[in-house]
Amino acid sequence: MLVGGLERVYELGRNFRNEGIDREHNPEFSMLEAYQAYGDYHRMMELSETLVVECCRAVNVVLGRDPEDLTIPSRGRELDLSPPFERVTILGSVTAATGEEVTLDRPDLRAIAERHGVEVDDGWGPGKVVQELFERLVEPTIWRPTFVCDFPREVSPLARPHRDDPALTEHFDLVAGGVELVTAFSELTDPIEQRAKFELQQQMKAIFGDEVHPMDEEFLRALEHGMPPAGGMGMGVDRLLLVLTDAASLRDLIMFPSQRPEDG
Repeated sequence: MLVGGLERVYELGRNFRNEGIDREHNPEFSMLEAYQAYGDYHRMMELSETLVVECCRAVNVVLGRDPEDLTIPSRGRELDLSPPFERVTILGSVTAATGEEVTLDRPDLRAIAERHGVEVDDGWGPGKVVQELFERLVEPTIWRPTFVCDFPREVSPLARPHRDDPALTEHFDLVAGGVELVTAFSELTDPIEQRAKFELQQQMKAIFGDEVHPMDEEFLRALEHGMPPAGGMGMGVDRLLLVLTDAASLRDLIMFPSQRPEDG
């Protein structure tokens, strides 16, 4: 749609993924996706922050709470959703969590992971190791809403290279209450670079025995026609409600949640 000239588009719909079930994951879930031409990941941070705050106010009204009180109960604690949200880098957050300077060119990243009890596969590059360290050591501990920014290129195939460091991308995750709520990018609009990233992604999936999907030629052709610079975001609606309502699990927020078969 951005290629066709629409400058702001969004979709709110149901999604299905073949994944496991736990407090924060369900095969069926709701997702809000939004894209803005001539925006970037900074604009998506502003949009994400506004959406979280306004949704909190709306949920407060439904639950009979003060709509202006942005400090809500969550998992036996108080969670303050007042803006502005904190901004950190993924490398900085992993450095703080491990007590060791973490960079993509550090040769002993695997040793750092081992010292902190994080298992990594032999074929992973440094970007994937950093992402695993973040997801295991940092993400569950982030309580107040925080934008975790500038992910390595290796783990961000759809994001534009960072304007100040080509080893990184303009990609952030918004985490609150230990839950990832939003992923967003400055979109990669170069069709040649995007094809190369897709090919590398397919090769890595084949190496690790993951399902390899066909190349998205339709998307690549659209980029070849010319896509303006843009920011894009995806928000997990069910996860946001999980945090805002202090629900025990996503199962409490889905009309017909997946059920595990009873034994026997």
